[in-house]
Amino acid sequence: MTPLVTQISWTNHLLIMSGCKTNEEREFYIRLCIKENYSKRQLERQLDSGYYERYMLSKENLLPESVKKLGENPFLDSYVMEFLNLPNEFHENDLRKALIKNMKDFILELGKDFTFIDEEYKVQVGGDDFRIDLLFYHRGLQCLVAIELKIGKFKPEYISKLDFYLEALDRQVKKENENPSVGLLLCAAKNDEVVEYAMSRTMSPMLVSQYQLQLPDKAVLEKKLQQLVNIPRIAE
Repeated sequence: MTPLVTQISWTNHLLIMSGCKTNEEREFYIRLCIKENYSKRQLERQLDSGYYERYMLSKENLLPESVKKLGENPFLDSYVMEFLNLPNEFHENDLRKALIKNMKDFILELGKDFTFIDEEYKVQVGGDDFRIDLLFYHRGLQCLVAIELKIGKFKPEYISKLDFYLEALDRQVKKENENPSVGLLLCAAKNDEVVEYAMSRTMSPMLVSQYQLQLPDKAVLEKKLQQLVNIPRIAE
């Protein structure tokens, strides 16, 4: 049977994961979304009104059988694995690639000004090839946006490497009429998600302020990373 999670949108998936307290409540809203074909706004309205609690009080006998039988199963872990389309046993590189793909979709849903350019975008410096996880163009800021996703805790050298990529983009890819490139570093580690921006030190304070107003909020990205990395232990 096709996993339930593939039948709802990425945005609704995130709303359910962040807005529900129990495993049963999560599956309830997943099935409700599939049955009623909810939009983001419709789902938010049901979550905010506590529809699950009201339904439980008045129509508990009509709950889907799978919700009643869920019991003590680790629903969250299996749910995320199904959503990322990962095998039962997977390695860190599989996880990273799955996270990159889903973060790409989330960024595109998060802001309409983002245009996707490429995944593992290649830049060449000194005869060596380097690949940027995700490259976007932001129409509002008129600049390239490079995104790097790391599995594990933040390390200062990650920012230095992202700065290196931005310098390469500005020299080789950026057009004369465009603003300096900006980078987003996403570090996904359980209970320690970090999001950092990388910007050129030569940028004016006014331009930096403009970037910060239009780029995705750090807190939003950190919350989504935390939801995504709550998965079973990675196979060695």
